[in-house]
Amino acid sequence: MSLPEGWRETTLGEVVDIKGGKRLPKGETLISTQTNHPYIRITDLDNNQVKINQLQFISDKTFSKISRYIVNTGDVIVSVVGTIGLVALIDERLNNANLTENCNKLIIKNLDTLNSKYLFYYLISRIGQYEINKNTVGAVQKKLPIYGLDNIFITLPPIQEQKAIANILSSFDEKIELLKEQNETLEQMAQGVFREWFVDIETIPTNWQVTQLKDISEKISKGTTPRKKDVEGLAVTVPFLKVKDITDNGNIKISALEKIPNEVHIKALKRSILEENDLLYSIAGTIGRVAILPKELDNINCNQAVAFIRLKEKNRVLEYVHQWIQTRDIKAKIDSSIVQGVQANVSLGTLGDLEIVIPNDTILSKWNDFSKPIYEKLKNNTMQIQTLQKTRDTLLPKLMSGEVRVL
Repeated sequence: MSLPEGWRETTLGEVVDIKGGKRLPKGETLISTQTNHPYIRITDLDNNQVKINQLQFISDKTFSKISRYIVNTGDVIVSVVGTIGLVALIDERLNNANLTENCNKLIIKNLDTLNSKYLFYYLISRIGQYEINKNTVGAVQKKLPIYGLDNIFITLPPIQEQKAIANILSSFDEKIELLKEQNETLEQMAQGVFREWFVDIETIPTNWQVTQLKDISEKISKGTTPRKKDVEGLAVTVPFLKVKDITDNGNIKISALEKIPNEVHIKALKRSILEENDLLYSIAGTIGRVAILPKELDNINCNQAVAFIRLKEKNRVLEYVHQWIQTRDIKAKIDSSIVQGVQANVSLGTLGDLEIVIPNDTILSKWNDFSKPIYEKLKNNTMQIQTLQKTRDTLLPKLMSGEVRVL
């Protein structure tokens, strides 16, 4: 496909200056106490943005040694070692933050030629990610060297069209962020009321039931990974859930799910077929991620790092158990039972033996009247977010190639 009139193709090296980050000086460490100097690591990058709330910091003394290795508003950063191709746009909240040596920053040479938001969206598009992968080198330890970034091809519309493209895509992301913020508020509201009613009480009323999770569950199990020989040559159609597909706040990255053959799903892996409203808990690697399986993922499968808890009375206790399993005391009990091996893990027995207090029907009904509308709103917002993301991701390469024009 030929470029639209007025567009041109160039390389990143022609339009940006590329600068590396800096490793912490020997003997210096990150601190959790907030200072004026946040430090951005690869682990702080997720979903094309910096997770500001989890950033750690460096002291004034450390900053004085690496103060040249900062990012500024409008810089685009790219991970270049390990997990390669993570991209984020620096805004005013991160101005003067320090950058890890495993990322490079791209500084635009001429703002009349290249818009920073356009550059960001280009690099996260399929076209940009293809260019990043093409210029990655190394067999054992993958790396995107500075000369590789220099060589990345980029298509440039006139600057006003770049801004128009960026504004359209930004409008999707702004709506997504508003919905995420609303969800965060709703989650905090549910957690706050749950703590007040069921956690921060001095004594357990005599008419409340003390039992174990296995006693109120129909099934507690986990998945497995199909053998390579069982899937070779077969069409893959059934989504397959892994821990990486569950976010820290309990959302499932539906569009990112890998797939397995239906034959394997209904035969070799039939014991781990998931159902709507199964409670999911990550039990290996990254332990403690919790989610509720949504309706649109009914009848999928999962691997051995994901446990599923199928409650006997889902409609009656689902929201209650979902909150309870995320409380500090329960997390501490699970953490104390972690088995350290090749990969840290928690047994299904540990989950089943967890003690849970179920309130009487009157209080539980009152909780459900409060919590179910919140959970329904969370579900609807999450579906809107997924729709917006899908629309944006479909539109993104078309805008970047000129297939869809905005001027």
